[in-house]
Amino acid sequence: MPDFHLPLSGPVNQAFQYWTKMTMGQVGLVNINMGKSSDPALEQKIIEDVGSYGRQIGQLSDALMAVLQHMKTDSWDPECKEAVEAFRQQVKEVAKLKERHQRVNG
Repeated sequence: MPDFHLPLSGPVNQAFQYWTKMTMGQVGLVNINMGKSSDPALEQKIIEDVGSYGRQIGQLSDALMAVLQHMKTDSWDPECKEAVEAFRQQVKEVAKLKERHQRVNG
């Protein structure tokens, strides 16, 4: 079945399949394929059994923040310091959104 791509969101491509699909536990009228994988069945199993992409990225962020708390970055070049600060700011923004979401949705 061919994928129908909507280019309305800029450079992001999402494949929408409008027919019932019964593979890897998915049954639905609209299924979204977020990208290509060398082993889609394994990737689906990881998402189902280990955690969503968001959960995996969140845990990586938590681990990297823990490492950064114990590293001395004073001698790092400015580009590296900026990258670390940008990462820290992004983690803070995600935390704010999660907190706001929890307050609104209980």
